[in-house]
Amino acid sequence: MQHDAADLRDFYKSPLGLVVRRALHNRIASHWQGRQTGTMLGLGFATPFLGRYRRDVTRLGALMPASQGALVWPSEGLVRSVLVEEDQLPIPDNCVDRLLAVHCLENSERVQPLLREMWRVLAPQGRLLLIVPNRRGVWARLDTTPFGQGRPYSRSQLETLLVDSLFTPIAWSGALYFPPFDRQVLRRSAPAFERAGNRMSAAFAGVTLVEAKKEVMAPTGVVRASPRVLRDLVPARREGRFTHKRKNESCR
Repeated sequence: MQHDAADLRDFYKSPLGLVVRRALHNRIASHWQGRQTGTMLGLGFATPFLGRYRRDVTRLGALMPASQGALVWPSEGLVRSVLVEEDQLPIPDNCVDRLLAVHCLENSERVQPLLREMWRVLAPQGRLLLIVPNRRGVWARLDTTPFGQGRPYSRSQLETLLVDSLFTPIAWSGALYFPPFDRQVLRRSAPAFERAGNRMSAAFAGVTLVEAKKEVMAPTGVVRASPRVLRDLVPARREGRFTHKRKNESCR
């Protein structure tokens, strides 16, 4: 069963969630540190990791799938979160420099169309960073955290999906080597677990991080479908989470 946006928000506010947040922040920074960019988007539930990049990017936003629901983000100022259909992202072609997908791929019912949408919106020199539960890891085996929901992936499965969707993986790493138990002694030991895990194989990590670049090529013998234009976007309301109603007149 997939967690909704409110459940994910509450997890990242919990003591264990804060430790997870710091560990993933460090791994994301190891992939993207020092890279200047114009547009950065999060897809899935990436808001816990987007805030630190506000000063580094020109445009920043959070796309939250309808199956998960949306929350207002950030809590103050201009709302940058929007509810979307994951296979019809309301973003022009080739305009995203960095795309961070968290709690996304493992919960998708249509993985290939989702990856194709990621490919479409990503700029030719852009980068995609996926954070996905590791099939071998302990975190995927317990449903007490969001990483125990949905379908976990092995490295070979992720590589096949990316290559089939015209992405080339360029960097791999792992995170969450500590056990997924909300105990104080384990939370305090989490940094030591992460340091030790990073010196070992990522096969034992709770999640796999893969950075990929977009392959640009001219397809042959393929009939291109006419794009569907989304004319109305529904931003997150200030009251908090809302349910998604699909309006027939919004998609043509």
